[in-house]
Amino acid sequence: MGQVNCVVIAGAGIGGLCAALALAKQGVRVVVCEQAASLGEVGAGLQISPNALKVLRQLGLESELSQFVFKPQHAAIRDYKTGEYYLKSPLGKQAEARYGAPYWHLHRADLHQVLAAACAQVGVEMVLNAVVTGYRENTELKQVYLLLEDGREFSADLLIGADGIRSKVREQMLGQERPNFMGQVAWRGVIPVNDLTVDVKPDACVWAGPGRHFVSYYLRGGDYVNFVAVEERSDWRSESWREEGDVEELKRAFADWHPEVSELIKSASSTFLWALNGRDELPTWHKGRVVLLGDACHPMLPFMAQGAAMAIEDGYILAKCLSNYALSDALLKYEQVRKPRATKIQQMSKANAGLYHMHGGVFGRMKLKALQAAGRFAPSVIQSKLDAVYGHDVTKN
Repeated sequence: MGQVNCVVIAGAGIGGLCAALALAKQGVRVVVCEQAASLGEVGAGLQISPNALKVLRQLGLESELSQFVFKPQHAAIRDYKTGEYYLKSPLGKQAEARYGAPYWHLHRADLHQVLAAACAQVGVEMVLNAVVTGYRENTELKQVYLLLEDGREFSADLLIGADGIRSKVREQMLGQERPNFMGQVAWRGVIPVNDLTVDVKPDACVWAGPGRHFVSYYLRGGDYVNFVAVEERSDWRSESWREEGDVEELKRAFADWHPEVSELIKSASSTFLWALNGRDELPTWHKGRVVLLGDACHPMLPFMAQGAAMAIEDGYILAKCLSNYALSDALLKYEQVRKPRATKIQQMSKANAGLYHMHGGVFGRMKLKALQAAGRFAPSVIQSKLDAVYGHDVTKN
């Protein structure tokens, strides 16, 4: 391990814990500081594509996680009114054969729990109620100190800022700057299948409509359905980035949609409402003995379902670079490897918003029809775009 014996990580989300586990497996002492009073994740689903699963497999988690998964058979885009398929791309065994790993749906809490348990087994120290205020560096001692609100400090050879889109670590490194509200909000929720009054297809399904879209997929072996309902809005008046949503408002917003959507929403008893925020590409992801990963440096709109996957890839590559290079070279190499890929997928996610929301009226619908035609007559064109995302394997770099 090049010059790094101890690492402190701000944030115990998916990316932070993946980095912690990968580093601890290499013999590094790791301390994770998390502001919450207990470990856990707000209940919502994740789509774990093959590129992310290859990392989880390499970290030794595939078998443990497999008991919690649902395996979708297709990725689909359907019309919000008629239910017509604009795209129906095979997943299941075909995707596994093509990409070398399956495509899974996981409850975020299940992935988080398995990661936290694996971290504990390899000696990662977890510090809760740890509200980060900033950091300081001592160049003579070659140390960085993570500073907490209660006065505690944690020293290490390297600080990893995995503390999300409102990262205090990023703020000190690059200056105070509010994230950009992307003009969209997302309702998210999980519904027990026993509460449903409608059959939901076993696919990762996007329902495309004017100015909004709806995503549905199964979790936990098919016992639950996860939904994400995205609507364009001109402002976000709340100070919070997430709040409890009004289920009745959600039902009204999608009341005239296809029955598979409107009836599914009728079964929802609660929902959270998220503001979708982003950031411009950062000039750098590292400075001195401090480095960023995940949403702290490249927040993703959820329209490629790659936010968690990119953080998982980040954590693994950062640990690999630190094992192969001296610290300054490792951080430079990490950014050189990760930044182009993360930026590209950010752009793809943003472009999908226009497609899913039929921007351009008639022209927006024509784009979906063109996608439909390509799926029928030139499926390799569709597949090639996904190959660059799903076929990527950071464990082989």
